[in-house]
Amino acid sequence: MLSKRIIACLDVRNGSVVKGVNFEGLQVAGDPAELSRRYNREGIDEVVILDVTATIEKRKALADTIHAVASEIFLPLCVGGGIKDENYADAAIEAGADKVSLNTAAIATPELLTTLARRYGSQAVIVAIDAKRVDHKFQIYVRSGQQATDRDAIEWAREAADRGAGEILLTSIDRDGTKSGFDCELTAAVSEAVPIPVIASGGAGTFDHFVKVFTAGQADAALAASIFHYAEHAVADLKQHLHDHHIPVRLPRPEMGSRHLKARD
Repeated sequence: MLSKRIIACLDVRNGSVVKGVNFEGLQVAGDPAELSRRYNREGIDEVVILDVTATIEKRKALADTIHAVASEIFLPLCVGGGIKDENYADAAIEAGADKVSLNTAAIATPELLTTLARRYGSQAVIVAIDAKRVDHKFQIYVRSGQQATDRDAIEWAREAADRGAGEILLTSIDRDGTKSGFDCELTAAVSEAVPIPVIASGGAGTFDHFVKVFTAGQADAALAASIFHYAEHAVADLKQHLHDHHIPVRLPRPEMGSRHLKARD
C-alpha cells in the first residue's frame, strides 16, 4: 500500500506566507524559505507554493521565492498561482519547481493540461479545484476563490484526469482556514470518480481530521497550512498518530523529533 503524504502549503503574497479563512482576511504567517527549512527537517513529504494573488493581479509566480524555497528542501515542490500558459509553467520549473498547479487557466483552456503533460509528464501537472457547496452540489470557483463558475467539481476532476493531469489538489472553500475538519464527502466523491491521486485541502485542525480524510475521505494526501505554520502541531507527531491508526506514512528519522525542533525554531 502506498504511503499517505502530508503536504505543507505556503500561500504566498508579495513574498510572504499568508493565511486567512474561507480565502479571505489574509494575515502574514512567516517567510517561505524559513518555513520550508523547518518543514524539511521535520519530515514533511512535499511543499506546495500557491501565489494567492497572482491570478487576480495577473502576476507571475515569484521566481525568487520558488528558488529560495527549492534551495532549502530536498522534497517535491509544486508551484501554483497565475500559471496560465506554457511560458509561465516553464518559468516555474526553471526556478526550481518539480510540479505546477493550474486552476483558473485549466478551466479556461483545458487543452493546456494535455500540452503540459506531454512536455513534463503527468506527474508534474496538478489540477487545483476550489469547490464550494451550492444547492447540494460542489461548485467550482476560480480566481483565488473570487469567481463562481458553472462547473461541477466531480465532473471537472474526471475531465482533468482524462486530459492528462497527474493529481487533483482539492480545496473546500467552506472549510478553508476553519480548522473544523476536511470535507470528507467532497474528497471521497472526487477520489471515487478519478484514477489519479487526490490531495485533500481545507479544514485541517487536529490529528484526527487527517485520520478521517485518509479513511472516510479516501484521500491519497492531505495538505495543511496554518496548523504547521504556527507550530500548533508537529509533523512528526502527526505522522506517528497516523501510524498508530494503521495509516501508512513515511515516518521521519528519530533526529527529526519535531517537538524539540519546534522549541528551537
